Amino acid sequence: MSNPSTAGATRTCPHCRETILESAEVCPACRHKLRFSESTGATAAPASVPLRVEGSFRNPVGSGAWEYSMVLTIRNERGEEIARKLVGVGAMQPDEQRTFTLSVEMTPASASTKRTRH
Repeated sequence: MSNPSTAGATRTCPHCRETILESAEVCPACRHKLRFSESTGATAAPASVPLRVEGSFRNPVGSGAWEYSMVLTIRNERGEEIARKLVGVGAMQPDEQRTFTLSVEMTPASASTKRTRH
C-alpha cells in the first residue's frame, strides 16, 4: 500500500476486496459508496473517461465450444509492463455472444495528495 499522502495511494475496498485508489468515494469495481463527499454528493463521477473501447464477438454456429481469457496489461511511457491482470475467463457455446468494455476513468488528485515528479 502507498503512503496515503501521495497521489496513487491505494487501499482495499471493504465490500469486494479489490485494490482501489484511497481517494475513491465509490468503488469502481463493485460501485459501493465508500464515503460521502459534500462536493460530489453521494456518488462520485470521474472527471473524464479518456479511453473507452467496446467490442463483441460471437462464436460461430457449428464451431463447437470456445474458451476465452480476458487479460489487461498496463505499460508505462517506456513500454515496460507495470501491471498485468487476468480479468475473467469463460466458455462460449455455438451462437453465444460476449461483449467486453474497457474504460479508463480519471480524476484529478486532490491538493493534499499531489506529488512532484522528479
